[in-house]
Amino acid sequence: MEYSPTDLSQRERYKVLTSFVLPRPIAWVTSLGTEGVVNAAPFSFFNVFCEDPPLCMFAVNRRPDGREKDTLVNIQRLGEFVVNLTDEPLARAMHETSGDFPPEIGEPDYLGLKLAPSSRIAVPRLADAPFAMECKTWKLIDVNGDRQLIMGEGIHFHIRDELWDRDAMRVHTERYHPIGRMFADRYCRTDDRVVFPAAEGAKNK
Repeated sequence: MEYSPTDLSQRERYKVLTSFVLPRPIAWVTSLGTEGVVNAAPFSFFNVFCEDPPLCMFAVNRRPDGREKDTLVNIQRLGEFVVNLTDEPLARAMHETSGDFPPEIGEPDYLGLKLAPSSRIAVPRLADAPFAMECKTWKLIDVNGDRQLIMGEGIHFHIRDELWDRDAMRVHTERYHPIGRMFADRYCRTDDRVVFPAAEGAKNK
């Protein structure tokens, strides 16, 4: 079975890509509105892609009625945001923040999510997130006028204490239970894991 993307509608292309590129990590982004309202919204077109400097990126499309999402408006104005990651205890709350909230109603306040101050930016982070990365906007790329690719530079990390071995600089995998996005309202757990021995590469004969 083959498709040329040009033969598919935008919605059909979205369905093909999100049906096979999975699971996808979720950026649960907090941003700050003009009246001090803290916005939280999940984005699964997301990943990190560099460590020097630490860079992440996520895509924000417009609402169905054409309005820009609060996350983009806030980031364009302030130039900073926090990428919070999600684990199983927070998964339902993360999903609920994907609903339609007006700018004057902050998702964390409405849903009873605890906030904590960031160390280097004005935008608060989600206090219970397993990992949070304070970000300054590194670059914005407009895509066809209806989507923005937001690239952020991580300038400060917050890690839930029990998840990290400071001496080994390694996560306690048995304690960290991240959630991945599949498609539509479907998510996945990540506890069924496979470990392979180190790859040997080409062997000398």
